[in-house]
Amino acid sequence: MDKTPTLSDLEYFISVVSEGSLTGASKRLRVQQSTLTMAIQRLETITGASLLVRARTGVQPTQAGRIFLEKSKVL
Repeated sequence: MDKTPTLSDLEYFISVVSEGSLTGASKRLRVQQSTLTMAIQRLETITGASLLVRARTGVQPTQAGRIFLEKSKVL
């Protein structure tokens, strides 16, 4: 697997965190939730860390996710 995240992966991650849910981000970006899930999984594989805490009420970034979010916004 390629160790470089795509710009789409980063955009999707930022949107998921901003919206607080995969559902909200998928509506905003007009993509399927499965597309977002795969992008987040790729980023977690690349970073070797869990980036989101998933719950029925939505998602929150982990500590690693918050650091990754700040680095992603710079790009």
